[in-house]
Amino acid sequence: MYANFDRMQDWWNLIALTVGGFFAGLINVVAGNGSAITLPLLMWVGLDPNAANATNRVGAIFQTSSAISSLPKTQRVKYMIKESYFIAPPIIIGAIIGANLAVDIPEDAMRISIGCIMIILLITMLTNPKKWLISTDGSREKRTLGIWLSFFALGIYGGFIQMGFGIFFLSIAVLLAKYALKDGNIMKLFIAFLMTIPSFIIFAISGSIEWTYGLSLALGTSIGARFGAKKVIQHPRANAITRYVLIAVIIVAIVKMFQPYLSVMKI
Repeated sequence: MYANFDRMQDWWNLIALTVGGFFAGLINVVAGNGSAITLPLLMWVGLDPNAANATNRVGAIFQTSSAISSLPKTQRVKYMIKESYFIAPPIIIGAIIGANLAVDIPEDAMRISIGCIMIILLITMLTNPKKWLISTDGSREKRTLGIWLSFFALGIYGGFIQMGFGIFFLSIAVLLAKYALKDGNIMKLFIAFLMTIPSFIIFAISGSIEWTYGLSLALGTSIGARFGAKKVIQHPRANAITRYVLIAVIIVAIVKMFQPYLSVMKI
């Protein structure tokens, strides 16, 4: 499950996780899907997919709490956090179910799951971004059973594997519930923090977390999230640049994820 530690190599691994965590935290605040960086990075330093999935929650919980505390205390932010209270229960319940499923899944199944999800994320990133450019529809009823069930299913997914939660959350919030992207992004940070708490506890109790790597990752993601919430999120080109970076990272990660199977097939 865990990486074999070598003193010099481990120091380089810790540095790589901290630096990678910084960029992942920054990306998570601006657009989401920072786990597309941290999850492959955790496997690159020696963790198997299950341990990487569990350890990734350490960085996620520190990153989301740091981002929330760094948001400006405006009336809009307070209102959107209040709006999140309806969304939180189904996602938290789903996350508990998803995390328990992830604890017992075989390594190969987890690897294939991560790889397939990355392909879906890549397709999502390549789709037309103009459909996201709407304003929050105040006339639309957002407390419907269909929306509640959609967020419940998303909670199961988020508990199972953190990667891509932000993008899928924004897809439901913007395209189904008709929130503006900037409002959905505020809700995403708050909901992701609440969702990560039960998942983190379940993985910690199961003994799946590699704490040394997890805390190094958490240091980087916390700094990156704080920097992103205060500075980068306001940059006019932030979303576009982040999108291009994520596309490149996801493509490399997909190749890496399926490499063992391609080798067996002699491709």
